[in-house]
Amino acid sequence: MNAMDVSLLCKALGDANRLQIVQLLTHGEMCACKLLEYFQITQPTLSHHMEVLTECGLVTSRKEWKNTYYSLNCQTLTAFRAFIDTLKCTHTGCVPGKACQPSAQADKE
Repeated sequence: MNAMDVSLLCKALGDANRLQIVQLLTHGEMCACKLLEYFQITQPTLSHHMEVLTECGLVTSRKEWKNTYYSLNCQTLTAFRAFIDTLKCTHTGCVPGKACQPSAQADKE
């Protein structure tokens, strides 16, 4: 996963409704009509959120008659998590609640 892909995912997840949608989809596939029950938004607004989530590849959709069903794209989610796991803080002078001080190693560079 490259930086552009991660950027699109972060942008998509930067909206509280979309983040909640992803959390709901961790329990399995859901119909748009069921997703709407969890939010005080209109169907067109849900459609917009789902479009953003599908465009970044985090969610997949399938149509069945008049209903659209959504599920997480586990491959994308796994790749995103792997990228995030590569981000490490190398500072040794970090104290909770206080600003981090650069490590002695960073001063040498």
